[in-house]
Amino acid sequence: MGIRFSVLSSGSTGNATIVETEDAKLLVDVGFSAKRMEQLLSERDVNAADIDGILVTHEHSDHIKGLGAFARKYDLPVYANEKTWEELNKQIGKIAEDKVKVMDTGEMKDFGSLKVASFGISHDAAEPVGYSFYHEEEKLSLATDLGYMSGKVKEAIIDSDVLVLESNHDVGMLRMGKYPWNIKRRILSDIGHLSNEAAGDALCELLSGDTKRVYLAHLSRDHNMMDLAKLTVNNILEEQGIRVQEKEVTLMDTFYDRPTMWDTISRK
Repeated sequence: MGIRFSVLSSGSTGNATIVETEDAKLLVDVGFSAKRMEQLLSERDVNAADIDGILVTHEHSDHIKGLGAFARKYDLPVYANEKTWEELNKQIGKIAEDKVKVMDTGEMKDFGSLKVASFGISHDAAEPVGYSFYHEEEKLSLATDLGYMSGKVKEAIIDSDVLVLESNHDVGMLRMGKYPWNIKRRILSDIGHLSNEAAGDALCELLSGDTKRVYLAHLSRDHNMMDLAKLTVNNILEEQGIRVQEKEVTLMDTFYDRPTMWDTISRK
């Protein structure tokens, strides 16, 4: 089976991703109410009761809105680092002590045949992380809510078979948009969000012979469009002499209102 995943929803209104192998099923973030999470999971024929645990990237509401209610309803363990837990405890209500799991940044944990490693990212949260998933020779990495693409993040996610990478905004649209300047400045900062241009620049260094698909994620509904994000990233790659088709890399869509189709990673 390899690694199978679906980005259930991605954007400023909420985020969640399901990742599974034949003997493990993990949820990354719960950015919606428990009812909406159940609906999203049902669209991919996933029974919430079968989930083995929830991995948390950081404590912002679009990633944890329904975390407490969902974890309590299905009696699920929740994994986050200590600083993130300090913030979660203020927001999500009581989680049973035996379900509170501390996963240090940089730590790797085994969930059956699925190995998961977290890595630190730059964002205005307590101790935000991304995750890489390993199964035999396969690798999937999720990296969103990035202020910038650091060397450590590149090291963590390079050689991924599939990469879910933030492409949050078009800089021109953001600068001309309706947000107050202090919000724009935050988004554009090193602890904000990765632009289309920055995503393209990062991919020039990240694409390897192993990388088959890149999902552009966490798009702003006000300051981006999927077609624009894909065009911008593709143009940057071509300017650097990297032709997406020749590299056999496909740029993939994510959606704020529905899941992506199941994607299976297998080198066999």
